[in-house]
Amino acid sequence: MKGMSGPYLIRGSVSLPEAELMWRFSRSSGPGGQHVNTSDSQVELRFDLARTEALPPVWKERALRRLAGRLVEGVVSVRASEHRSQWRNREAAAVRLAALLAEATAPPPKPRKPTRIPRGINERRLREKKQRAETKRGRSGRDWG
Repeated sequence: MKGMSGPYLIRGSVSLPEAELMWRFSRSSGPGGQHVNTSDSQVELRFDLARTEALPPVWKERALRRLAGRLVEGVVSVRASEHRSQWRNREAAAVRLAALLAEATAPPPKPRKPTRIPRGINERRLREKKQRAETKRGRSGRDWG
C-alpha cells in the first residue's frame, strides 16, 4: 500500500493542514484476540478550529458557529476505530474530519422564492372537488325508498 493519501481537501483549494492535526492512538475496544491487547489501533484526530489560519475567516466563523456543540475549547475531535489497522483508522479519521469541516463551512442555502399557483389550476381543482362531492352525494341511499 502507498502512504497517506496526502492533503485532505475540504473544498476548492483549501485542505487540512498536516502540521495542525493532532493525533492520539489508543487500544480499540471490542473483540479481537491477543493482537488487540497490544496494538493502538484506535485513532483520535484533533484539530484546533479556533486558532487555525488555514481556513478563510468567513469559513472559520461559520464552522465555529455550526460546530459549537462539538467543540471543546475550540478544538474539534474525530474518532475512528472501525478498522483493525491504525493506518486505515488514520485515513478514516482524516476523511471524516475533512467531510465534517466541508459541511460546516458550506455557504447557507439560497432562500426559497415563493411562487404563485396559476389560477387555472386552482379552479380546476375546485371543479373536480365539486364533482367528486356530487358523485359521493349520489351514492347516499336517500332516493332509494
